[in-house]
Amino acid sequence: MNAGKQPTIEIDSESGFCFGVVTAIRKAEQELKAGCPLYCLGDIVHNSDEVERLRSRGLTTISHSELETLKGAKVLLRAHGEPPSTYATARERGIELIDATCPVVLKLQQRIKARYDSDPGAQIVIYGKRGHAEVNGLVGQTAGTAIVVEDVSGLDAVDFQRDIYLYSQTTKSLEGFRNIIDEIERRRASGVVFEYSDTICRQVSNRTEHLRRFAAGKDVVLFVAGTKSSNGKILYGHCRDVNPRTHLIANGSQVQPQWFAGAETIGICGATSTPRWLMEQVRDVIINLPELA
Repeated sequence: MNAGKQPTIEIDSESGFCFGVVTAIRKAEQELKAGCPLYCLGDIVHNSDEVERLRSRGLTTISHSELETLKGAKVLLRAHGEPPSTYATARERGIELIDATCPVVLKLQQRIKARYDSDPGAQIVIYGKRGHAEVNGLVGQTAGTAIVVEDVSGLDAVDFQRDIYLYSQTTKSLEGFRNIIDEIERRRASGVVFEYSDTICRQVSNRTEHLRRFAAGKDVVLFVAGTKSSNGKILYGHCRDVNPRTHLIANGSQVQPQWFAGAETIGICGATSTPRWLMEQVRDVIINLPELA
């Protein structure tokens, strides 16, 4: 950085919450503003700072086991979606559900359920992260019978002598999905039916190339994401690929002044679970660093 000249700081205009998360948080804030006790089944978003902000307003995060102890309460279902068993529990316990399942996820659940209902013996394969909330909801549409594969190596669990129906977690990469498709095509036996549904959310997948361009054009990049964000880890990796001076942080408290030595341009970006206010907080921390004054 030139002496006496502060670097230019730019927050990526396309980073931050996807529309599914925006909707879930808006619904939570509406309920909290009305003064109603409100529970959320799991973290509303994979960002501890945003979870804490909403907790301070009255949102209580609960687990599935805690859901089974509630009665007559009001519970928000986050954008990731839930398996049918959650809805059954709510009915049994007289729980009012505020369903904020992302429309893209909901459509995917319906596709998988329709396939399973029409042929319960079908071999349904889901490309996704095992144990992820969205994936748990998808597997639940098949009464737990779907095969979850995280990468090509997971396809060893698939029977290539039987028909295969492939779906993808909405936030997985298009490239990874295509690799899975190509490998199944290569290994399936002659005559085996193979159908796949591309249900990857373009609002998420299209961010990859944009972020790579954004990061490549800056001297230093700060990628802001919660430690639980799978999407954040993936997008951070893309930024670091094109700019080695990319740093992954959860919030402004982790900013290190030495990162900006010689920098004239600083970029701030984040995951689909990163709130805009948090990226602005990081910007303000940088502006107020004595070393940059």
